[in-house]
Amino acid sequence: MSYLKVIHCTLCLKHGYVGVYSKPVLFKITNNTLFQHLARISTAQNWRSKVPLKTQTTATVKNKVTQDTRVWKETPSYDRKSNTGQYCLMLSKSRLTSLVVLTSMAGYALAPAPFQLTTFAFCAVGTGLVSAAANSINQYHEVPFDAQMSRTKNRVLVKGLLEPVHAIGFAALTSSVGLGVLYFGVNPLTAALGAGNLILYTSVYTPMKRMSILNTWLGSVVGAIPPLMGWAGCTGGLDAGALVLGALLYSWQFPHFNALSWNLRPDYSRAGYRMMAVTNPALCRRVALRHTGIITATCLVSPYIGVTNTWFALESLPLNIYFMYLAWQFYQKSDSASSRKLFRFSLVHLPALMLLMLVNKKYWSSSDTQEQTDTKIQDVGILDKRITVLPRGPVVVAQGNDKQC
Repeated sequence: MSYLKVIHCTLCLKHGYVGVYSKPVLFKITNNTLFQHLARISTAQNWRSKVPLKTQTTATVKNKVTQDTRVWKETPSYDRKSNTGQYCLMLSKSRLTSLVVLTSMAGYALAPAPFQLTTFAFCAVGTGLVSAAANSINQYHEVPFDAQMSRTKNRVLVKGLLEPVHAIGFAALTSSVGLGVLYFGVNPLTAALGAGNLILYTSVYTPMKRMSILNTWLGSVVGAIPPLMGWAGCTGGLDAGALVLGALLYSWQFPHFNALSWNLRPDYSRAGYRMMAVTNPALCRRVALRHTGIITATCLVSPYIGVTNTWFALESLPLNIYFMYLAWQFYQKSDSASSRKLFRFSLVHLPALMLLMLVNKKYWSSSDTQEQTDTKIQDVGILDKRITVLPRGPVVVAQGNDKQC
């Protein structure tokens, strides 16, 4: 057994403080007690010193946290069974699917035919299932490109929360059930429109996004078909009123999507998508402004086609003028603020326009149009009875009994 004499000193190079604690400390050296005494005495004397606590060194670095600088990290495992519903909603793009179902319901409600709740429900459910299948297949094809975009890098297939086989299985199930509901629960025309829109979105629009800017025009056609499905589900056919509604939805896609894509240009460029905002920004702004004018003109014409009454043209005019004003600001300024305002108002514009069309619907059932047609026929018959057409022939002048002078 031996003893060790230690003189405590303090040295701080940062603050220029040097201090020596002159009172020696005598330690008894045994197996492990030396370092324990040193640590205890050093801590006690540092508390008595005037050096700031943050400048004093600690005796050990066992609790030091090292920063993870790896390029990739392990994906945490999730319980798929307990989160199946949430993952299915993410595969279906629930917000986009909800908008598609809303436009389909608007088309059904605006059609001049009797409202049937069962057919209406089947039409909405079938349209939603077909839209969910289309969005799932779209995510399956775009996994490597979604991984390069900030907006889509958290999708379930990109993060590995689901496997590609799950997306294909989900799409097969929802598409088969959705088309079956539309065919047997609504009518074959609505099912044909849904199947055509599914093929158009997954097999034509999705690959074209990386080939040509025509994908935006094709995507607008995809967005205009759901209201036609609702109209066909109610009336069993398509007429001029359905075309007016489809034209409104077609034109609405351009200011909505062009304003959205304007602030996503770095992402689209990184992923290799051929969007107007990336390849031709001036055309992007012109097209958005042009179609707001087309929407205004279509609303003004709709009363003459027999879809709405005259009040709709007047009530929708302030809404459409403000929409055109925001598109004009986007065309002139071409900045993030103006594009964001145009995009946000487009989300309000479409539901408000559909609501005004529903309130100002001209014919609430097909019997109204039939009654008006019968009234016209009766009026024409009455006029035919009142008008007498004299046959052509020689004119005979009746001779009177008056004698000639």
